[in-house]
Amino acid sequence: MNENEISYIIRKCIFNVYNKLGPGLLEAVYQKILIYELEENGLDVKAELALPIIYDDKEFDLNFRIDILVEHKVILELKSVKHLEDIHFKQLQTYLKLSNKKLGLLVNFNTTNILDGIKRVVNNL
Repeated sequence: MNENEISYIIRKCIFNVYNKLGPGLLEAVYQKILIYELEENGLDVKAELALPIIYDDKEFDLNFRIDILVEHKVILELKSVKHLEDIHFKQLQTYLKLSNKKLGLLVNFNTTNILDGIKRVVNNL
């Protein structure tokens, strides 16, 4: 599957989780339940994946973590905040660049309309 096909399934899973749980819970709750939903839909999922920084050909483990990586291709950065800020987009853009991935979804579950809470972020896609 390519990134867009994976993204379609991910979005379906996000809708399922949001429709069953609603807004207002902690990010960790959405992460656990979304991982379950993604795996139930046959996707390979890695959570809290370490993202080292490579600088001058040296690797530094600075405790950056990808919330969820789906099918080794799509990064999910989850939030449960009042508003998404520019820094949230920049964080995901940097994760995409550092991991050499092409697509990420920034998801804010703390919204009255989950369609408004899903933002697509690309890196050379």
